[in-house]
Amino acid sequence: MPALPALLRRELGSYFATPLAYLFIVIFLMLSSFFTFKLGNFFDRGQADLTSFFLFHPWLYLILAPPLAMRLWAEERKSGTIELLMTLPVTLLEMVLGKFLAAWLFTGIALLLTFPIWLTVNYLGDPDNGVVVAAYLGSWLMAGAFLAVGSCLSATTGNQVIAFILTVSVCFVFVIIGYPALLEVLYGWAPNWLVDTLASLSFLTHFQSIGRGVLDWRDLLFFVLFIGCWLLATAIVIQVKKAG
Repeated sequence: MPALPALLRRELGSYFATPLAYLFIVIFLMLSSFFTFKLGNFFDRGQADLTSFFLFHPWLYLILAPPLAMRLWAEERKSGTIELLMTLPVTLLEMVLGKFLAAWLFTGIALLLTFPIWLTVNYLGDPDNGVVVAAYLGSWLMAGAFLAVGSCLSATTGNQVIAFILTVSVCFVFVIIGYPALLEVLYGWAPNWLVDTLASLSFLTHFQSIGRGVLDWRDLLFFVLFIGCWLLATAIVIQVKKAG
């Protein structure tokens, strides 16, 4: 895929060409700090770790990933530039990967800029930095899962508002089906194998496992396959709409 690096640079550069990118980063950092220190009771807990920081990441991405993903294809379809993209000497796979990877890297930059919180914890105590690194990796992988869903749903419509609503709705389901309170209710009336299957499809289940510092290949494989399947679905949707 020789055109992928150029597409990636173009798409990533387009984020920083407008004030919206910087606004996104500022909001991301402000919400991260608010969730950690205010809602997470960081100082009241009296523990030098980032549990309260990562605890709210699924809900943080549920708020901020859909606005980032909704523009990936819906904007191109609405403005009519998607037809121009199709005439360029690049493959559909390169276009899908280029747009997704740019959004994913941009989210990774925003995530890396939360390092002052990590430094604060190290200043106040002696956290297990190996666990912190694993949790950061899990958070970034989860962000990719949110964006992959958003990419596919953005390709289905030229209306960014509809793409946003669809992405929030679908991603909410993939988060909530791993929520402990819901699982306890389901275990009361549904077969255990069904509940376990649903829980295994949840972002929350795999993110929490990685966040404990356990880099199980099954959790990593889940996110890789999940992202790959939704990106494949994105390419199929675009191809079908192009043929139609």
